Amino acid sequence: MPAQTPPKAIFPTPQDAEAAFYDAIERADLEALMTVWAEDEEIVYISPGGPRMIGYASVRDAWRRIFESGQRLVVTLSQPVILQGMLVSVHSLCEQIGLRDGEAGQTAPLVATNVYVRGALGWRLLLHHASPAPPESQNEIPKTLH
Repeated sequence: MPAQTPPKAIFPTPQDAEAAFYDAIERADLEALMTVWAEDEEIVYISPGGPRMIGYASVRDAWRRIFESGQRLVVTLSQPVILQGMLVSVHSLCEQIGLRDGEAGQTAPLVATNVYVRGALGWRLLLHHASPAPPESQNEIPKTLH
């Protein structure tokens, strides 16, 4: 009898998918992380200071290399701005990335955009773009539109 693939997780909200994404990063769990991504050849991952990876295989390989480094990451999220529609949700937030066993204060401030799409299996990550945060963005950002 052939082995059956375990059922894919269903994320009822984009916030559920986001929580699973960051949890998988902290656990360095590649399979759980890739469960969050949409099964689409046009998924996109842009790492801080790195190239743009497009497609499931490229995104998976990039995260595999990160996790194989042996460094366990701790991610603290702040200042979320969420724009949500029926089928798409765009999240802009600040990430503080630190090492689990690193020295206190050794964190990298990043700004990130996560785009989620809703499909038959709930919400999935379509795009994650993280960039180094400019120094002025590390303070509370006023909510003023120009």
